[in-house]
Amino acid sequence: MLEVSNLSVAYGGLRALTDVSLTVKEGQFVTVVGPNGAGKSTLFKTISGIVRPAGGTVRFMGKDLAALAPSERAHMGIAHVPEGRQVFKTLTVRENLEMGAYPKAGREAWHHTLDRIHTLFPILHERAGQLAGTLSGGEQQMVAIGRGLACAPRLLMLDEPSMGLAPAVAETIFERVSQIHREDGMTILLVEQRVAEALELSDHGYVLETGHMVLDGPYETLLKDDRVRRSYLGLTDEEPP
Repeated sequence: MLEVSNLSVAYGGLRALTDVSLTVKEGQFVTVVGPNGAGKSTLFKTISGIVRPAGGTVRFMGKDLAALAPSERAHMGIAHVPEGRQVFKTLTVRENLEMGAYPKAGREAWHHTLDRIHTLFPILHERAGQLAGTLSGGEQQMVAIGRGLACAPRLLMLDEPSMGLAPAVAETIFERVSQIHREDGMTILLVEQRVAEALELSDHGYVLETGHMVLDGPYETLLKDDRVRRSYLGLTDEEPP
């Protein structure tokens, strides 16, 4: 479904990504983990068209995305839930969700999708008329994910959905993301710093460090890697995951 090949991105002459490659197959849950400043958000912005690459290719459903604007990529079925939620604070919860449904597929599936969003996040139904800026951080994250689902995407990209959230709230968000993948068959690409939880959800994981992909594999393989165990899971060689 998504093929990123030898992708490089530069800001002001400094490389943010260098020869990064990854593959997301239809129906997969793929996670990209790594420290702050590794280039994870830059990767997502390049896939969704916000940032232009210095080299390499991004293909979605076999089509090279190089010449397509971000809005056209959304119409193809790519939904980007950005870091920091970025809800429209002066719009209501319902209006935020409606903003996500502007692609044709989103408009056609609106009533069904809205019911699904309300099933996943009942609080959004209860607070449909409330301004999004008055919600808690966790509720705003639910709005952001719901807005992404509203376009009826083929690929849902989630950038740090647990950022700034209390552990219990973050756990709820992870549970809902897993539910979306498990019950709806949604293809998901997740960037996350909560490495253990993120990798446990995924079919395949990638480790990104200082703009380079340094490791990838299924959950079980990554858990056995000493670098992942020490640097991301805080485990010694003797401790079980």
